[in-house]
Amino acid sequence: MKGAVLLDTGPLVAFLSANDGYHDWAQHRWQDIQPPMLTCEAVIAEAVFLLQREAKLAKVIMDLIERGVLRVEFALGEELRAVAALLQRYANVPMSLADACLVRMSELWADSRVFTLDEGFRFYRHHGRQTILLIAPL
Repeated sequence: MKGAVLLDTGPLVAFLSANDGYHDWAQHRWQDIQPPMLTCEAVIAEAVFLLQREAKLAKVIMDLIERGVLRVEFALGEELRAVAALLQRYANVPMSLADACLVRMSELWADSRVFTLDEGFRFYRHHGRQTILLIAPL
């Protein structure tokens, strides 16, 4: 697969949790992706929160980062103005912090694809008007 894969919360949770409705879909897509997948701390925080009832899965997320399967490659402090502008622009959607970070990452990594379950990515644009390439069941 060409370009970086930017991982969103939904596929990460679905991949790890057999209770998730997208578990099989996420497992199959995950196999097609060459590691590492890039993500941001906001995605990791959301996933750990959503998986809190399955405590062992939070450790699996940390293990994926430690093994280099996932790389946290975004510094919010350095990209604050761009992220804040995206949050303002899509306030009516509404856009989460994780989504804003991923849209900004899609601007920073050319030819990247966002691996997501979030329908908002059908509407989000990077560099103002360009469609974001997706790996999604949308």
